[in-house]
Amino acid sequence: MKKEIICIGCPMGCYLTIDYYEKTMLSISGNRCKVGLEYAEKEISNPERTLTSTVRVKNGNLPLVSVRTNKPLPKGRIFDTMDFLAEVEVEAPVRIGDKIVRNLFGTGVNIVATKNVVKKE
Repeated sequence: MKKEIICIGCPMGCYLTIDYYEKTMLSISGNRCKVGLEYAEKEISNPERTLTSTVRVKNGNLPLVSVRTNKPLPKGRIFDTMDFLAEVEVEAPVRIGDKIVRNLFGTGVNIVATKNVVKKE
């Protein structure tokens, strides 16, 4: 099979053409650095993405806190994660780096706060 993607491994944004069979890369063209090769291999075998979102805050000066995964999450779990986060609510105060969800779906990925939210006075 053939897949064409844009590499997001570095700022060059190379257009990659990947020939693969099942989850094994057979050949790649278009990469201008080894980061492109590594990105293509990962994209074929086990694609991952960093996810950013928001979570509701109870008794905070803001109704939502921004969050992100602390490391890439398997791409197939993105929609499950969004559905899960829609039901999560945390109590203020929240500090940058607080773990909102630990070991999401057993993946070892944590959801962490990226903004401070103080308690309502």
